[in-house]
Amino acid sequence: MNPLLSCCFAAVVAAFAGALPACAQTWPDKPIRLLVPVAPGGGTDIIARLIAQGLTESWGQSVVVDNRSGGGGVIGVALAAKAAPDGYTMLLGSSGHITFAPALYRNLPYDTQKDLAPVSLVANQPSILAVHPTLAARSVKELIALARKSPGSITYASGGSGGGAHLGTELLQITTGISLVHVPYKGTGPGMTALLSGEVQVAIVGVATILPHIASGKIRALAVTGAQRSRAAPDLPTIGEAGVAGYEFDVWYGLMFTGGTPRAIVMKTNAELARVLKSPATTQRFASAGLEPLTTTPEAFADLIRREIPKWQKVVATAELKAE
Repeated sequence: MNPLLSCCFAAVVAAFAGALPACAQTWPDKPIRLLVPVAPGGGTDIIARLIAQGLTESWGQSVVVDNRSGGGGVIGVALAAKAAPDGYTMLLGSSGHITFAPALYRNLPYDTQKDLAPVSLVANQPSILAVHPTLAARSVKELIALARKSPGSITYASGGSGGGAHLGTELLQITTGISLVHVPYKGTGPGMTALLSGEVQVAIVGVATILPHIASGKIRALAVTGAQRSRAAPDLPTIGEAGVAGYEFDVWYGLMFTGGTPRAIVMKTNAELARVLKSPATTQRFASAGLEPLTTTPEAFADLIRREIPKWQKVVATAELKAE
């Protein structure tokens, strides 16, 4: 290469390499939009508002929560995926939006792994596998034995087809080879009411929702569904510990930017987010909502997404769920 051209090329590379840290130093210099693909009031919205408040205080720039519900979260996620990759559009999504959706919907207007830039997981919502006390099962092994003895005789509730409780229970059936009857309801509340009344016998329900009913003896807890025991119910084994090797189901929440956002901005946000999540106020608020704060590297979050999409695609295909 011509020496002059080599010199110019080196200068351009050096200038570009220095641009990202400089960008991160001056960013943010205007308000940031935090897209939430659900209506106000749910777990995703609660987390988003806590994060927005913490980051606003840290950066001196407003982080504005923008709820864009509809389409099972597809509308809000699509807005984030198609935004300018300048660090001024963030997304607070859940496992349902990021890893269930590619399994359930045939024609998503975005590619979760290419069009979004993971920052960090921010929270985990543990769930409990529970039964109505009239069911003669006091452990996961006893539930499996009952289901194998009488296939199709035990019913389970969910808050709707394609939701977390539905897919989590389908995964349990696939992993154990049992057959339960799905009874979908219009939301977690009606499903919980059905379990309390004995209308259905089994359900996977979030810890915060079900613990009071377990304490009162109206519901019997068998195990938590995640890879780790829950801080809110440390005496309950995981389903894996209870003998179902390989089973793991968690509802998680994570912060993301539009794909192509400069890494320096992603890493600056990752570091500040970790500080916000460690604050006593955030920890206390998360605990009251049945949430456990998490922090990860962007790479670890991206790896989780890569692993979970084919996992749920297999569940959807095996259960013959109708994707749209």
